[in-house]
Amino acid sequence: MVNDSQPPINALTVDVEDYFQVEAFSGIIPRQDWRRFEPRIESNTTRLLDLFDQKGLKATFFILGWVAEHHQRLIRKISDSGHEIACHGYDHRLITSQTPETFRVDLRRARKILEDVTGEEVVGYRAPTYSINAKTLWALDILIEEGFRYDSSIFPIHHDRYGMPGAERSLHVIRREAGQIIEFPPSTIRMAGQNLPVAGGGYFRLLPYPLFRWCLKRINSTEGMPAMFMVHAWEVDPDQPVISGGRFNVWRHRINLDRTMPRLSQLLDDFRFAPVREVLYLNELEVTAIEPQMISSTAAYARMD
Repeated sequence: MVNDSQPPINALTVDVEDYFQVEAFSGIIPRQDWRRFEPRIESNTTRLLDLFDQKGLKATFFILGWVAEHHQRLIRKISDSGHEIACHGYDHRLITSQTPETFRVDLRRARKILEDVTGEEVVGYRAPTYSINAKTLWALDILIEEGFRYDSSIFPIHHDRYGMPGAERSLHVIRREAGQIIEFPPSTIRMAGQNLPVAGGGYFRLLPYPLFRWCLKRINSTEGMPAMFMVHAWEVDPDQPVISGGRFNVWRHRINLDRTMPRLSQLLDDFRFAPVREVLYLNELEVTAIEPQMISSTAAYARMD
């Protein structure tokens, strides 16, 4: 049972993708051209690793298979530092653009690369651009059949690119014909009859930090739920090259990039965080056999009666 004397421990996650791989620029940067761009993923991810090390925290890194294939030393560094490795697909292709057959191939390809590079079992998945929605729920069956134990893809909001507004907001188990899988949705708060996103990413950069902090405190203290927080590796890099991809897309991609690191440092001081697998463990949702030494002392204490 989770210790009720303190707020819940939240999930700290990183989407490991480079600035030229985001969905906002997919229409102007073909995947076959990715190698032509200056890679900045190693330096940006290392900045996050250094920050987490300073704070004494571990996180879950949802990694593109393409990144793992081309930056194996970085992926081993993440794993060797004690962070959880999870899957973000191979080349950031939306599930809404795939068939069940192509999705299974993509999933297997990405997972095999991650497991071959790290020697670590990969049990978690996050769809590129949260692209599991009402029309792609079949992806959950494939995740279950392929042995994944948790997902963090179903965003219960209205959005121009993703979202499933009627979906459950809290950590829960989804039962499908293929079996069951744990769903840890990106975080929202309920206000004026709407779910408002506070999961990190662009929302973290756009909202004033005191408002963002108030929202997470409401999730933790008022609702008693752990939050799911995410930051993209490219979001800590205000000096990244500018890509011309439409005025709104460029604005959405670049707004307040210079504020990500100081805000993130403050957030990690203001709240308790752990990798997804530990948060599931604390909430008595086991995803795999976890050796005692893999659980941090903070997490182990928090689960004590």
